[in-house]
Amino acid sequence: MNWLLVIAGAAVGAPLRYLTDRLVQARHATAFPWGTFTVNVAGCLVLGIVTGAVTAGAASSSAQLLLGTGLCGALTTYSTFSFETLRLAERGDRFFAAANVAASITAGLGAVYTGVALAQALWG
Repeated sequence: MNWLLVIAGAAVGAPLRYLTDRLVQARHATAFPWGTFTVNVAGCLVLGIVTGAVTAGAASSSAQLLLGTGLCGALTTYSTFSFETLRLAERGDRFFAAANVAASITAGLGAVYTGVALAQALWG
């Protein structure tokens, strides 16, 4: 049963990632990978909320599998982040490559901590 929850979450997360990435990137005429950055930070926020809710007892381990592992696992993408960063560096856009690394790590960690804090404020 657990694997069905992961699959169901991933079935929503993967197309959501693709559509969000395309929508966001189409609105920015820059080399910076805004689409990937957006889905990764959003996924960190959702994962923080889900983790905080499970820790507070407001959500079940099934919700964590569905939303945390399935949805967020398919929504976020470390491989695309890595590829886009490497591609920026190879093109000579070293500022954007470094900015992508720094901003993604900082915003991702900030989003997950914010999500956990929000969940604790709501259910803790």
